[in-house]
Amino acid sequence: MDKSKQALEGLWEVFQMKMALEGHIQKERLKGHTPSEIHCIQYVGDHPDSNVTKLASAFRMTTGGVTKLTKKLLEKGLLEAYKSPDNRKEVYFRLTPEGQAVYRIHEQLNREFDERDRPVLEQFSEGEYDCLLHFITLYNQHLNRELQKLHIDIKSGIADKL
Repeated sequence: MDKSKQALEGLWEVFQMKMALEGHIQKERLKGHTPSEIHCIQYVGDHPDSNVTKLASAFRMTTGGVTKLTKKLLEKGLLEAYKSPDNRKEVYFRLTPEGQAVYRIHEQLNREFDERDRPVLEQFSEGEYDCLLHFITLYNQHLNRELQKLHIDIKSGIADKL
């Protein structure tokens, strides 16, 4: 197998294992919440005055998909909707106390994952990271060009199917 194929397959395997491991741990600690819900809670917790448009852009989802997601979180009592005195048309979201509790658990898990991976990641030099980041940038640019050639809008495509 050539090195380029080996590199891509290796990255895919790393991604799958990381998602499987972290997904299992998150399922245990964040019972009853889907990954999409957790990401939405994280975003709203990190970005005051979040609205459907900002969430759709951040998640590369349609506004319809985000509306369904936020409706679920509103029903679960994790988000609350409000309108700004400056803009009475736009609906914004903030975390409820229950949403803040989920946010804190997720933040703690992220710290634990970082700590778990730190011994491996500290072994890489600045140059090795530069090389890896260069590869990721070039490959992302290539894939974006290929998506554009096919007129695929990732906002209304892949992200809504995940």
